[in-house]
This record gives sequence, C-alpha cells and structure tokens, in this order.
Amino acid sequence: MLKQAISLIIVALSFFSVHAYSNIFIKQTNVDIPPFAKLNTDDLCKVAQSVVDYQSIEQSDYAWRETPLIPDEFSPERVKDTLTFICKLVKEGRGDLLTNTDFLNQHFTFYQWMPDLVKAGELATASKNKRKAEMLNAIPSDKIFLTKYYTKRLLGSDVKTAEFPVALYQLPYDEIGMSKKEAVEKKNTLTRFKYTRQEIISGILEQKNLAKPLIWLSEEGLHDVLLQGTGVLDVDGKIRYFNVHRNNGIAYDYTLGKSEQARYWYFSEVNGIKGYGHAIESKIDLMPRVSFAGNIKQLGLGKLIVVGFNDKKLRRSFMGVLADEGGAFDNNLFQLDWLVESYFGWHDYHQSNKQYPDYANAWLLIKK
Repeated sequence: MLKQAISLIIVALSFFSVHAYSNIFIKQTNVDIPPFAKLNTDDLCKVAQSVVDYQSIEQSDYAWRETPLIPDEFSPERVKDTLTFICKLVKEGRGDLLTNTDFLNQHFTFYQWMPDLVKAGELATASKNKRKAEMLNAIPSDKIFLTKYYTKRLLGSDVKTAEFPVALYQLPYDEIGMSKKEAVEKKNTLTRFKYTRQEIISGILEQKNLAKPLIWLSEEGLHDVLLQGTGVLDVDGKIRYFNVHRNNGIAYDYTLGKSEQARYWYFSEVNGIKGYGHAIESKIDLMPRVSFAGNIKQLGLGKLIVVGFNDKKLRRSFMGVLADEGGAFDNNLFQLDWLVESYFGWHDYHQSNKQYPDYANAWLLIKK
C-alpha cells in the first residue's frame, strides 16, 4: 500500500510539473500582430547563428533541456531549425519576409506568452522599492513586463585614480585554468566565493593581491556594469568591451536596489557584446534590438520571440532571440529584458527609448 501511495504521489507531482504552467503559453492561429518596425535582419541572423554555433559546442548545456513548461514543439532540434531558417532567408536576400505577418502565420506556429501574475505579485509584496512594486502589480493579464537593458557606456582608466577608484576584476588567481565544474567542486577554498560586492569595493582583493584588475571605474559605474553584465568602456579614446565571466555564488535579490546587491561578477575582456554561455570563449554574440534576456532555465535558449506594442503610445512589433539571462529572471515567467543600445547614462537611454511602453504582448514562434 505504501509503495502504491508513493507511486501515486510521484505521478501526481509529475502531472503537476507538466501542467502547472499550461496556461502560460497559449497556441494561436492567424495571429494579428502590430506592424513591424524596421528590422535589422543581418543582426538578427548574427544572433541566431551564434546560438546555433553554441548549441553545437555545448550540447549538454541545461539550456537545451526540454522543460514541462514549454510545448513539445520547441525541441532543441526544432529551435535550431527555426534559427537556421531565419538565416537562410536573410542570406537569400528575403529577410524582409520576417516582417510580413501573413508569411509568419504561414510558416511559424505562434504561442502567446501570458505572464505569471502570482509570482509577480509575490515579488511586489516583498519589494522595498515602491516604484518596482507598482510596476509589478500593474502587469496586464495578457502582456509581459518588458524591461529594456543597455550596455553601459563608461569612461574608465587602466590605472586606479581618484575618479576611478574601483575595479572590474578578472577571475581570481587561484581559479585561473579551472573549468566551471572544477571550480564548483572546490568552492569552499576559492577566493571567488568568499567575498561580497561590498567587501570587494572596500578593497579586499587589492589589499591581498587576489585577482588582477582589468579596468578601473567609478563606484556608480561599477554597479551599472554589474547590473547590465557588459561594459562598453572608453579608455583613452579606445572602445573596449568587458563581459561577465563567473560570479561569487550569491543570488540576485529582486527586492534590493543595484548598489545593495551582494552578488559580484568577475569579468573578461571580449571583442563585442556577449550573452549567454558557460565558457567565456563560446558566449553568444548579442546585437541591439534583436536580442532578449530572460528565464533560460525554464524557457530554454534560442527561442524566437515577437513582442508587440499596441496602445496609444506605440503600435509596433519587434523580433528577437532569447540569447541572454540574468539573476533577476530566476523563477520569473512574467518578464523579458530587451537589449537596446549602449548609453552613457539614464538620460541618453530614456531619450532614445521613452516611446516604448513597459508592457507588451509577446509570442514564441517555432517553424512549422
């Protein structure tokens, strides 16, 4: 009897895991989406191809696992076929078809994304940020919370100065050469897992010579880069790119502001804007306006997504690929982050993006 009861519990839990989010993605036909804004199909293909290339290198990555949340049609093979099809159109000079609604309905299956309002409400209640709580509580039942993120354009210095007193650090010396798996197995002894962001800002790594500073920034600039994941730095008139490598193992706290976060990322210098990837060498290339960050653990990497604004402020659609993630998206099925451009600060960003509402209809597309 006990074995039978346990078996029934397992079956019930399995059923729940499959159907708990069955109302998140709703299959639709003959979808009427707002007209597309100008789409840089070459950039879209670059991101799509980079995801396909990553899949061939990291086939065992959890990002390719099928999850109970996502409809069966979104297998890794079908996702790859979808992204490959996009690039085929672009290379044939037919990329403009990707902004033709009739063509999309003919060749793709649409699933509208309905936000997880229960989780959004829980986070709103826990948040200490009144404005954030208001925005989470205001998410419509048929739209996701579409935040916009940008690569922070900053001034920096190769040496520590009064203007640039804090550093982006390379992986600590005691971890260089280790794979991510090897490092996790030795986490109790490694520098990376020992210190909070606040301790690092106070100078503990510099004092003990535990890691190499890659570049020096203002403290405000550091918080911005840690939040965005990528820094686009102007150093003596030369543009250099820095991307997150590995963090200190402390989770992002959605209820805290950026300067209060204890999470710290160690960085690497790279050749452009990078997104998801286990190894810094194989990280996905991102391009503005055609890249999204989100909950890759539950949504899976490489999903083709259309977001549509359809209100008094704006009636336009945009297409992009889910190619990046972040701590804010853990257990978060109500939000996407849309990569826009590189800006020096909030004013530049706001002036360029104030026309976009905070909420948008969203669809996952898969090639038929």
